[in-house]
Amino acid sequence: MKKYVIMGVAGCGKSTIGAALSAATGLHYRDGDDLHPEENVRKMSSGIPLNDEDRAPWLALVGQELAHAEDGYMVGCSALKRKYRDQIRTAAREEIAFLHLSGARAVITERMSERTRHFMPTSLIDSQFAALEPLDVDEQGTVIDINQPIEAIVDTLSAYIKGHGS
Repeated sequence: MKKYVIMGVAGCGKSTIGAALSAATGLHYRDGDDLHPEENVRKMSSGIPLNDEDRAPWLALVGQELAHAEDGYMVGCSALKRKYRDQIRTAAREEIAFLHLSGARAVITERMSERTRHFMPTSLIDSQFAALEPLDVDEQGTVIDINQPIEAIVDTLSAYIKGHGS
């Protein structure tokens, strides 16, 4: 397994962990937020949650990014529902491992309220948790609690990646 999606609700640390994990493992990291169509960013910035139709083109782009990437590649993407992860896998045309950054609502709320340069408002936290479906037993990946130091998260995920063929 050499391609990964760093997933979780907004504010869980996908960008921070992606950058740190990239430095620790040498795998390239791409922030999936950069792949969002402008309309999606405008909608979320206005406090309107995305629906499945809004997400479909974005998820296709995430999957295509993975499909065209060399081995040793990670994309940060919320990938909240099983069907979203299936869409990514279909577009990527290969198995992808999902690294789920999991955190309690209170931890996420605190982190999101401290962010200053992101389009996702704290008013969308409830919609993020409502959409979140944990990884199924048949999905490749792992779940890690984000309520610990970044170094501990990166060490654990690096060990997972090393054990899965990066």
